[in-house]
Amino acid sequence: MGLKQNLHNLKKKYEGTKIAPLFNGFHTFLYMPNETTHGGTHIKSADDLKRTMNTVIMALVPCLIFGMFNAGYQHNLQIEAVSNATGFFSGEFWNMDNLLIGLVKILPLVIVSYVVGLAIEFIFCIIKGHEIEEGYLVTGMLVPLIVPVDLPLWMLAVAVAFGVVIGKEVFGGTGMNILNPALTIRAFLFFAYPTWMSGDKVWVQGAVEAAGTADAISGETILGSLAQSQPLNYSVSDMFFGFIPGSVGETSTLLILLGALFLIFTKIGSWRIMLSSVIGALVMGFIFNQVVDMGWVGETSKFYGLMSLDFWKHLLIGGFAFGAVYMATDPVTASQTNKGKWIYGFLIGFISIMIRVFNPAYPEGVMLAILLMNVFAPTIDHYVVQGNVKRRLKRLKAKTA
Repeated sequence: MGLKQNLHNLKKKYEGTKIAPLFNGFHTFLYMPNETTHGGTHIKSADDLKRTMNTVIMALVPCLIFGMFNAGYQHNLQIEAVSNATGFFSGEFWNMDNLLIGLVKILPLVIVSYVVGLAIEFIFCIIKGHEIEEGYLVTGMLVPLIVPVDLPLWMLAVAVAFGVVIGKEVFGGTGMNILNPALTIRAFLFFAYPTWMSGDKVWVQGAVEAAGTADAISGETILGSLAQSQPLNYSVSDMFFGFIPGSVGETSTLLILLGALFLIFTKIGSWRIMLSSVIGALVMGFIFNQVVDMGWVGETSKFYGLMSLDFWKHLLIGGFAFGAVYMATDPVTASQTNKGKWIYGFLIGFISIMIRVFNPAYPEGVMLAILLMNVFAPTIDHYVVQGNVKRRLKRLKAKTA
């Protein structure tokens, strides 16, 4: 009660000044606003931007915690401190040693993401004189989950600054951006520091002193192996549960699926976009399988490894599932019409697998596919709306004829 009263007093003291939004932001982040509506007709709802963002974060936390355990597990697997066979409820995986290793590597990424991103948000709210926007709450959590675990913190800080300023604030802030901010940050890292974001390797934290390595071990990802036409060395259960190397949040399809169900149940995420993205990916993967079966692509082709992969397995590897659930469904940058969501999601899935196969130097396509469709989302909605208008005009003419 004392903290709330002090914040309220500070709000009154600095009301009308440049720094007033700072205290308003802290107050509304911790407590419900004191203001109430007066007169007129209003819709009462428990939903607001802050609660929406917090709901998405709740859906992301299991992926974050699992990613920490998996980072430590992949490290111990490389130094042969654990066996290669484990189960989802195995104590060998859910070991505190694994968690501590992952925590040491991943927590700094989370801290830098939030500190830099929120600092820029606060600076812009002071300069522009508007209220604090909670839009970065989700972006700040997404970014550490989609970058390599060994990414230098200064690179992350530069990328976050670019993504927040160029990807969002120049368009007017939360709700006005045309590109997903988290993917804008990842795209900046990919083009500015390609050797760190190549997509074919994930660095496993920890050193092997006996081997004379530096401070990390290079572990091949599934997509990297398949892009080189190497055999798939992981079982379906390992890929589904997430006992594979990869970016922090993308490995466990099970937890991503549970997060999707949670977002659909809370009506935060669009099931149309999620489902249509999956359909699009399956269609593209099936087409590639047919191309291989007909002998149009031989085993010597550099595309053979990913083309010959069973079409449904594309859903279990790489960042496709994570992107389809948590970033393609961004309500600001996605299509707004129901029919548009089906088209938008289908094209994301279709293009994701196409890029994944035809770009073996960077065997992942969901980032570029979502950013591309972010640009075309308004166009899709425009033609959907115009189509509806034309159909209604035809019905009107038919009735009046």
